[in-house]
Amino acid sequence: MVDWAQVASDLDEQGHALIRALLTPEQCRSMAALYAGAGPFRSRVVMERHGFGRGEYKYFDHPMPGLVAGLRESVYPRLAPIANRWNEAMGVDVRYPPQHAEFIARCHAAGQCKPTPLLLQYGPGDYNCLHQDLYGEQVFPLQMVVLLSEPERDFSGGEFVMTEQRPRMQSRPMVLPLRQGDAAVIAVHHRPVQGTRGAYRVNLRHGVSLVRSGRRHTLGIIFHDAT
Repeated sequence: MVDWAQVASDLDEQGHALIRALLTPEQCRSMAALYAGAGPFRSRVVMERHGFGRGEYKYFDHPMPGLVAGLRESVYPRLAPIANRWNEAMGVDVRYPPQHAEFIARCHAAGQCKPTPLLLQYGPGDYNCLHQDLYGEQVFPLQMVVLLSEPERDFSGGEFVMTEQRPRMQSRPMVLPLRQGDAAVIAVHHRPVQGTRGAYRVNLRHGVSLVRSGRRHTLGIIFHDAT
């Protein structure tokens, strides 16, 4: 059972929240095994070709695996109230509907019709540069990543990292200690932080440190679609 009140509190405090053992080891292995096949994918991206780092990932196509679609549909309603509260605090007019299907309809009306959930694969020497997953005008400000591999058994290194840049301050680094099946809910690009004169906006990025050995797989759940 996920303690969504704690998730909301952690997101407000840190810009990220951990959910332990969201997926079982069997679910993780089954999902990671999809990467080697043709599978339900629409495209494959080799990071080095685009200056994104080293490693690769594949975007799911419709129909997505039931586990992926189910996570998107079930987690979004828990996060939409947080997203709305954040936007209100930051003075952003956009509000998000209670159900994911309604938000996806908004994405499609804006020409964002390509699904964005993805599987990532890293080997020795691979890494993911700090980035933000923005795919068009319609952006849901929270996303989720699930580690499918077990650290120190399947791979070494490859820590999930984030940075937070506050105005007129140096960047704050964060390392999220994920185990197999753990999920991290993270801010996509901005979050509000309460200051002496009210809330102000901070900028966040995320990435993966150098994988030293083995193979690392991750599932990414992004709630907005892409152009």
